[in-house]
Amino acid sequence: MPPRRVSRTITFSLPPEMFAEAQRVKDEEGRDMSELVREALRLYMDDRELRREQRLERLRSRQAEPGDDDRGEINE
Repeated sequence: MPPRRVSRTITFSLPPEMFAEAQRVKDEEGRDMSELVREALRLYMDDRELRREQRLERLRSRQAEPGDDDRGEINE
């Protein structure tokens, strides 16, 4: 029985200019397109999570500021 595949294959399209740039980068770095796309997606996901955490922190900071009442309770 052949080994189970641990990755999934996807198909996507790129504008010609972006494809040419990706080809140039992969050739310069001696990588294949899958490696390049995996890294780009990993970086995007890391950045997305960081932005999410920053938004949550800003929201928490605003909620922690005292409102109009004297007790400093959060008004929702």
